[in-house]
Amino acid sequence: MEHPDRIFLRDHVLSAEIGAFQSERGLDQRLRFNLTVDLRETVAGSGDHVDAVLSYDVLTQAVDTALADQRYNLVETLAERIAAEVLAHPRAARITVSVEKLDRGPGALGVSIIRHRGRVPATGVAAQVAILVHAPGATLAPGAVVIVPGALPITDNGPHARRLALLSLDQAAWRLGGDLGIEVAETRTELDAAIQLRQPVIWAPTRLAADAPDAGDGPDNLALWLAGRLGAHHIDFAGPAHRPLPVVPDGLAVSVAHLRTA
Repeated sequence: MEHPDRIFLRDHVLSAEIGAFQSERGLDQRLRFNLTVDLRETVAGSGDHVDAVLSYDVLTQAVDTALADQRYNLVETLAERIAAEVLAHPRAARITVSVEKLDRGPGALGVSIIRHRGRVPATGVAAQVAILVHAPGATLAPGAVVIVPGALPITDNGPHARRLALLSLDQAAWRLGGDLGIEVAETRTELDAAIQLRQPVIWAPTRLAADAPDAGDGPDNLALWLAGRLGAHHIDFAGPAHRPLPVVPDGLAVSVAHLRTA
């Protein structure tokens, strides 16, 4: 039987309050995490592209998300939550999670579990992300915001017009990143990492959207397309209150007027 490709996180030590005993309440203790993930597909076809593999950030973010969600009495419950977070990723097939307490005895005390995709419900709440189609002077809301830059339209109607329009937005993204001091993301992995950290990020769209004609080429259409891909809950279209809005799908909130422009 052929063994699957795996990625792993080893000896990841964090401090957190955990435990069912009264003596463990109000005190942080060290926890050591070891995660090993069997992949659904081999890494041989990744082509050295980060979006074609399961990012290591998924593992560390699963630990951080689980710890941030609640206080745990049992390391078993914490391990289950971490497993659910990782197995929600489509490239993960199976996971082994080990959680150890390092301060409760002469050695490490803990649990190791193995879970398979489809057998564990993903219990975590998806990160809330808003998308902002930017205009000069727009005010950024706090939290996870993916910024789609505005750019001058490309008047070229030739066979490469769409790619030129996307590349124009990429250039605008890097300029805007320098002006605002905000990171620029080109890949889904980079976007997911910023969302998990609840940090604003500017999207340079060419890498993700060039081979997706349904994404369109203008900032508004790209924002709607990205909202569907990310499961965004809100889109802010920066500009004056009378700014025309595209047709948006049901369930996606849209606003304009509350954003201030220079």
